[in-house]
Amino acid sequence: MSFEIVEKFEKEIASFFGAPYAVAVDSCTHGIELCLRYKLVKKIIVPSRTYVSIPFLANKLKIDFEWSHEQWTDYYFLTEDIADAAVLWKRNSYIKEKLMSVSFQYQKHLSLGRGGVILCPNTTDHYHLKKMSYDGRVPGIPWREQNIESIGYHYYMTPETAKLGLKKLDTAISISPKQWRYNDWPDLTKMKIFNNKIIK
Repeated sequence: MSFEIVEKFEKEIASFFGAPYAVAVDSCTHGIELCLRYKLVKKIIVPSRTYVSIPFLANKLKIDFEWSHEQWTDYYFLTEDIADAAVLWKRNSYIKEKLMSVSFQYQKHLSLGRGGVILCPNTTDHYHLKKMSYDGRVPGIPWREQNIESIGYHYYMTPETAKLGLKKLDTAISISPKQWRYNDWPDLTKMKIFNNKIIK
């Protein structure tokens, strides 16, 4: 199966959200990780109620984080220009000049089992994030024929997942999504693993 179907899925998703570009990835968390790496982020602000993988990224990337008690809906910002939009599903909801990572995990509105997408503002961000997601490779050229020049990560969406996404997309667009709220998640600051973090 060709990766052209992944590009088609990316274009359809970008069009739905009103974003200039999209990079399909294997999970929303990995999408956020790529954004943090790409922007060389040193610190993030994390709501106390979110999915546990987000503060774990700080440890993985060796960056600092602080908690906030933000009562967010649809998305929240980890930095000024990087948003965790895991549960966002709304036409033309892309925020200009931002990087927004959306989830297609099995509980999300477009349920693909696993997967996500980074909504991007321009060709430069799209090009570099696409390469990063794809082991530093330029899509469409066999990797053995490339002189790979930058570090990449094995975080790309497979053609099989993209095909499923295209198949389910029209139905997802036609049905109203669940409205997620910040209190659908537990307070992470009460978990043992985070007991030493300072609450903002």
